[in-house]
Amino acid sequence: MAEEFQHDLEKDNTASGEIEKRVSKSRERVTNAPVVIILCVDMSEMDAYPDEHRQRAEYIIATQSAANAGIQLLLAAHAEGLGGVWVCSPMFAQETVQTALNISATWEPQAMFLLGYPVVVPEARARKPIEEIVKTI
Repeated sequence: MAEEFQHDLEKDNTASGEIEKRVSKSRERVTNAPVVIILCVDMSEMDAYPDEHRQRAEYIIATQSAANAGIQLLLAAHAEGLGGVWVCSPMFAQETVQTALNISATWEPQAMFLLGYPVVVPEARARKPIEEIVKTI
């Protein structure tokens, strides 16, 4: 994944020093995590439709279900005193992840969760008042 990340940054004309710094930080986050979980979508278990509109909707349903499972995973980890971060880098290197982990080509990597006991627990960020983010009709 690091190589693909580097190539993407090169295509974006990112300065070489910045590329090295970002790739190194990314690699370090993954290799230093006590637990890494890859979340995948498997469309082989979903309904198949003859038209593109409904098939696309089915794919969105699958990815929403996977995202919901990811949130539940992070909440469960938090309840056990673990810290976690969700990164989507596997989306940019799906075949590489499939090959490296020897998983089926039908398993599409969607996200990566890095879990462990936090060294420092950050202060909770200020949240917007509910009236600013919810519209009641």
